[in-house]
Amino acid sequence: MDTSKSPDWDKIQSDFPINQHLIWLNNCGTTPMGNPVRETVNRWLDEYQRRGTAATGFSYTGVKASIYHRLETLLRARPGELALVHHTAEGMNFISHGLSLDPGDEILLLESEYPSNVYPWEHWREKGVQVRTVPMTSSPGDFPAAFAAAAGPRTRVASLSAVHWCTGMPVPLQAVGKLCAERGITWVVDGSQGVGLVDLDVHACGIHYMAFSAWKWLLGPLGLGIMFVSRDHLESLNPIFKGTESVPHDYEYLPYKHAWKPSADRFAISTGSMTDWVHFDASLAYLEDIGFDRVRDRIGTLSRRLADGLRGVGFQVASDAYPEQASGIVAVSRPGLDSGSAVKTLKDRNIVAAERLGRIRFAPHVYNSEKQIDKVVGEMADL
Repeated sequence: MDTSKSPDWDKIQSDFPINQHLIWLNNCGTTPMGNPVRETVNRWLDEYQRRGTAATGFSYTGVKASIYHRLETLLRARPGELALVHHTAEGMNFISHGLSLDPGDEILLLESEYPSNVYPWEHWREKGVQVRTVPMTSSPGDFPAAFAAAAGPRTRVASLSAVHWCTGMPVPLQAVGKLCAERGITWVVDGSQGVGLVDLDVHACGIHYMAFSAWKWLLGPLGLGIMFVSRDHLESLNPIFKGTESVPHDYEYLPYKHAWKPSADRFAISTGSMTDWVHFDASLAYLEDIGFDRVRDRIGTLSRRLADGLRGVGFQVASDAYPEQASGIVAVSRPGLDSGSAVKTLKDRNIVAAERLGRIRFAPHVYNSEKQIDKVVGEMADL
């Protein structure tokens, strides 16, 4: 796609066969595969079937390096700061178990956080470390004060989501990162709901560690995740597993090596799924071809249209508490309407959304259309 021209949204919609069957508005949950990505994966499978790991069009090191480079560009990360893992939970466990804390220290999490950024921290309670929560505010502007009030003299770690998974509220990462730097707090981010949706500069936000999944805003495959480890904090994170690819010159199996790779790639441990990697690399290339700025703008345009329409038929929109902030997640409620039942009714009408904290949660992506958005508003009005 020529990025000097406006994207052909009709063509992008036709790239996704799911549009022939469903109106998929749960893109902050999981995302479907488009035809161009499937064609790339098919080419890989055809070549693998014929040539195995001698496939010349797709090399293990080449695809991995391509993913790292694309994500480094997107996140403004430096080379050597990324590792491919399986999901957010795995990355968060690597981070949590790799840190060094003392009894009496504190960890701050977000109120009503997604389990992948809760369960990995629970083991610290058995070691005398307190795990507390920061109350969720109704707007991003109020959050830094709430965080500052929650952080105490023994707070050593803060692990928060970039965007709240239930309401869509973006957490002001730079402001929180500044507070963490001033107080000597290790700053960890669950980027699953944010990467690809918000413009996230890991170093401008002062992030030390981050984990996120590939299958949300980045249109990647289920079962693939990414871990970010700031180069300045690599040696502060102790690896809890060691595998073939944890060491330098990992392609030389003997003699055994005792040193770790001098990069975050030490956390990749061992052989990854090439099919997933090819899928993810092709998805990133597809979004790059559109332009991530345009991707974010398009998601914002569709989300605003949806929020405006639903507000007009009597729904309360969570993001109205922060109208100055764009949000790709539209969470709505209406007095007297059971959100869980409403989501089931929508599914019967081939509209896929989710129920979260008593709200109906929608999340459009670039392959959705204005026509789909207007149809959803009409169906919601009839509930």
